[in-house]
Amino acid sequence: MDRRKFVTHTIAGSVMLSAGGVLLNSCKASKKHLTILHTNDVHSHIEAFPKNHADFPGLGGLARRAGLVQKIRKENPNTLLLDAGDIFQGTPYFNFYGGELEFKLMSMLRYDAATIGNHDFDNGIDGLLAQLPYASFDFLIANYDFTNTVLDGYTKPYKTYIKDGLKVGIYGLGINLAGLVTKKLYKETEYLGPYEVATDIEALLKITEKCDIIICLSHLGYSYENENRPDDLKLGKRTKYTDLIIGGHTHTFLERPTVVTNANGRGILVNQVGCFGVNVGRVDFYFDEAGGSAEGVTISV
Repeated sequence: MDRRKFVTHTIAGSVMLSAGGVLLNSCKASKKHLTILHTNDVHSHIEAFPKNHADFPGLGGLARRAGLVQKIRKENPNTLLLDAGDIFQGTPYFNFYGGELEFKLMSMLRYDAATIGNHDFDNGIDGLLAQLPYASFDFLIANYDFTNTVLDGYTKPYKTYIKDGLKVGIYGLGINLAGLVTKKLYKETEYLGPYEVATDIEALLKITEKCDIIICLSHLGYSYENENRPDDLKLGKRTKYTDLIIGGHTHTFLERPTVVTNANGRGILVNQVGCFGVNVGRVDFYFDEAGGSAEGVTISV
């Protein structure tokens, strides 16, 4: 299916840069504050790592993440909680429950949206569909065409959210499954070029939906040396309206978001917080009469 037809069918100035942050132009006024919390590649890690673990001693776990999210929501009720994919696979919890527990717990934490990673197909497209009733959050994926599969109609390319009077548009992008996932698992899912889809969706969110902030949930990977392989840094350079790319897949640990100059010469943020739920990313957007700014940090759980 042609990408532009798919998008239509499915959805019927200069800046100053600083470490981990950017200054934005804003059409909104007077002291607005949005907080974005995000995870990626949690891989069914429900419990914290043991204190004697070689890499992540005592870190992670859904209970600790829940406490952190609750604390930040009390500080700023205008908070969105997002995930960049690979929710499944990695512990016996997935082997036994098939993803049910992961989705139930994420729903209890009140995740707002997630995109789909390659490991989320590990029990096949039918296995993923079977667990969707346990998820109370949105699955956003713009470059997978599920028209000829059982997932048709169960995902959205994007969704908009209103927080503190700001309209936030969020869209999702997935990695090419061919050669990464067995064909029998994802069946007739059609992969569409992420750069082309992203520029179509972000323009729609900015021009038609009139979003103040645009966020991409990406499971492409942070960066590859192969120029022909899509990644988040290359994506950031090609987009015009996306303000934040939240990434996954490569398990990249960033202390702060990377600032990338986009196709309009504006600085945007690209972030990823490793894997296994040991970190939560936080990005804060601030707007007042003078304009807007964004800054981010990684928080150990």
